Amino acid sequence: MSNLVEIRDLHFSYGDRSILSNLRMDFPRGKVVAVMGGSGCGKTTVLRLIGGQIRPQKGAVTVAGETVHELDTDNLYRLRRKMGMLFQFGALFTDLTVFENVAFPLREHTDLPDELIRDLVLLKLNAVGLRNAARLKPAEISGGMARRVAVARAVALDPELIMYDEPFAGLDPISMGVTANLIRRLNDALGSTSILVSHDVHECFAIADYVYFMSAGKIVAQGTPADMRVSEDPYVKQFVNAAPDGPVPFHYPGKSLAEDLGLGERK
Repeated sequence: MSNLVEIRDLHFSYGDRSILSNLRMDFPRGKVVAVMGGSGCGKTTVLRLIGGQIRPQKGAVTVAGETVHELDTDNLYRLRRKMGMLFQFGALFTDLTVFENVAFPLREHTDLPDELIRDLVLLKLNAVGLRNAARLKPAEISGGMARRVAVARAVALDPELIMYDEPFAGLDPISMGVTANLIRRLNDALGSTSILVSHDVHECFAIADYVYFMSAGKIVAQGTPADMRVSEDPYVKQFVNAAPDGPVPFHYPGKSLAEDLGLGERK
């Protein structure tokens, strides 16, 4: 099976602060791949590199055989039309109706007649169970429903690649389960490749074909959800079991409190 997205020997930093180091990842066509890890480990940065928002200092990201950071603006936009993106917390346009939010990418990137756009939007909303909420504004529906609208917008153009950035954040347990099931069903129905950035173990393990665990900008473990459940790797065990003690530190790395306060060692 070929890979839709490949990341090879990738390094990225903001100034002197290293974010990603020697990253190597494969995202096969038709699969749901979860990228997991604690806050600040570099998960969202991976999505931004795939989408071409930022460029690596070293290495390459290829999507459908094209090296993303080598594309000019026109070709980058062309490649992005093959991608769908679910942003953290949905990022719906608050002044537009549910219908117009889903119609937005179709109006921006196609010359389809209004009648066909109407039919396509209603089909996408029906797929997420919200066809009858088409005329409502985002403020008039629940947070879980708004997330499903954002999913419908992300798949409006039937993209080859769908990226989900923390799709379960802030949702109640029922909405989390509904959203996870929706991600899996849409991926299989569209034949897409889905990249799922999250720290929610239960939902990701339920729908993912493969899992990458990241820490401090590196891959520390990878495998199927079944592999990860029985892994003896200290990081994986801490993360899967939500243990407070383990290789993931509580404090951001740097000076000690005593150093910052100028206390030094007392004799």
